Amino acid sequence: MLDFSISPLLNPTSPDERAAAMEQLGFGTLFTDHMVTIRYTQGQGWHDAVLGPREPIALDPAAAVLHYAQEIFEGLKAYRLPDGAIASFRPQANAERFNQSATRLAMPHLPEELFVESIRRLVAADADWVPDADKGSLYLRPFMFASEAFLGVRPAREYIYCVIASPVGGYFKGGKSTVTLWVSHDHVRAVPGGTGAAKCGGNYAASLEPQAQGIAKGCDQVLFLDAVERKWVEELGGMNVMFVFTDGTIITPPLNGSILPGITRDSLRTVAAEAGYTVKEQPYSFEQWQDDAKSGRLKEAFACGTAAVITSIGEVRSTRGDFVIGNGDGGEVARLLREALVGIQLGTRPDPHGWMTTLA
Repeated sequence: MLDFSISPLLNPTSPDERAAAMEQLGFGTLFTDHMVTIRYTQGQGWHDAVLGPREPIALDPAAAVLHYAQEIFEGLKAYRLPDGAIASFRPQANAERFNQSATRLAMPHLPEELFVESIRRLVAADADWVPDADKGSLYLRPFMFASEAFLGVRPAREYIYCVIASPVGGYFKGGKSTVTLWVSHDHVRAVPGGTGAAKCGGNYAASLEPQAQGIAKGCDQVLFLDAVERKWVEELGGMNVMFVFTDGTIITPPLNGSILPGITRDSLRTVAAEAGYTVKEQPYSFEQWQDDAKSGRLKEAFACGTAAVITSIGEVRSTRGDFVIGNGDGGEVARLLREALVGIQLGTRPDPHGWMTTLA
């Protein structure tokens, strides 16, 4: 494990300023005082681990990330528990997925224990920024990018790993109970053999144009179909999706290399099975989704991910027809699963799988 040096914070946010800033929490616009940086150099490995002030990063204009997009990131949350401790949900799984993304983008692995320790250091330094459980959580953003200055198509030899933090409230504005989806038939998020299973910025950049089209149609999020047949449901721009049927079955599209292996998705599969539901990974077509919603066989559908946990899907719009799921107001299964998972995260329910890791 690397030793961390501490760079002094000269102008910390005052308690009054922090309280005022956290009065109305949005998502991803407010940031804490500190950040972690660790550098990597080929032949030397990881070095210069620093906990210091959150500040701009100086980059050479030829930095490889700016030209060849070698960049990956993660997203997880820290929660204030009833006993005052601060804990995170399955950070080891994020560390493992981070390295899976690194492999796909030809980047160096960060030791998993160093990933978790970097988060621990930042949360301990910015513990006062963690909201009370009834107000929100502290969103943590570890990321890594190629910093070597060169113009040439090869893996970089220098990288910077960082962690920043943001106190957040609800992901969707207004605390909506359901979202409306726009199904993109003209664009795809990822292809088999591509980077869809990696958490890299390029995947999200590819979703922005169809997302803008969806917003213009009055929708909250865009949903993508597979790249080959343009038939099978894959995932939203930033969330996985699940379908609940009247026979107690829950279906989620299978991980096929073009879908991000969501940690919330994986956790919900376990929680749902323990609640008595039959959970299956199997292909599900847009046409079948439309038919099942209209016939009533489909009881609910919801999106899931770290930012929003679970969000029910109320309406689906596309150039091939619109339809409502259930009564359009969400459903009981999504509510029960959300309560079960959030209860573990906030420490109000037992944690039988040891998913929570105390950070401070």
